[in-house]
Amino acid sequence: MNEHRRIVSQASQAEASASAKKDQDEDLKPVDSAAKEEVDQLDQAMGAVLDDIQSVLEENAEEYVNRFVQKGGQ
Repeated sequence: MNEHRRIVSQASQAEASASAKKDQDEDLKPVDSAAKEEVDQLDQAMGAVLDDIQSVLEENAEEYVNRFVQKGGQ
């Protein structure tokens, strides 16, 4: 009889553990998609900033470098 109780207890613990893991996995899914969306938005914003810098350097590279050197030398 004790063996039966031990087996039932182990089965109950395994069931509870599986249920808790399932609940935890469901809780993480919305966070993951929200985080991915935020990363995508930040990636697009960073790309836009880098594009702006590149266009300024393409148009006025010499002037930009001269100003940078002048400020660095002061």
